[in-house]
Amino acid sequence: MFQNLSSAIERISKNTISIERKEVVKPLIEYIQTKVDTQKPIRLNFICTHNSRRSHLSQIWAQTLAFHFGIRNVFCYSGGTEATAMFPKVGETLSNQGFQIQQLSSDNNPIYAVKFDENEAAIVCFSKMFDDAFNPNSEFAAIMTCSSADAGCPFIAGAEKRLPIRYDDPKAFDGTEQMNEKYAERSLEIASELYFVFSQIKK
Repeated sequence: MFQNLSSAIERISKNTISIERKEVVKPLIEYIQTKVDTQKPIRLNFICTHNSRRSHLSQIWAQTLAFHFGIRNVFCYSGGTEATAMFPKVGETLSNQGFQIQQLSSDNNPIYAVKFDENEAAIVCFSKMFDDAFNPNSEFAAIMTCSSADAGCPFIAGAEKRLPIRYDDPKAFDGTEQMNEKYAERSLEIASELYFVFSQIKK
């Protein structure tokens, strides 16, 4: 893993998770553990309205932390109730936290390759519907990262589990002096909780 990213994860490992949030992520831990115990692939689809911020942060950190903890057969995805674009500040924030990011296209919905290790496959990121052909259509957990997507999608076809793990939208700080700070803060909050999730898995 890239040294700067390893250092960031080392700092994240020292963060504490509240009892309330541990209860929120407990069903995700149980879902992953069941898959590990039965030696089945672990497919996680992180869903938010626009698939532009929180769902991408969650997808990228989950894939990275699964690798960090040596948990095999984890495949992370993201999607929305509509397709827009991965917000550029997300890539900038992750780059500052140690990821290497390459923009592969320059249209209205760019495709990004996000790498956490020089030898591991890049995570492919772009905005898409949660049921896009790029994502799994069965045997996955749908993780709802925002309240509007959770309310707006009463049914996720093919999902074995529907798990609400919601985060506040850093979009609220776009264009303000706090923008950089709040995007970094949200990324690290998501990373800290997913660190806790994967740290609980018994291989």
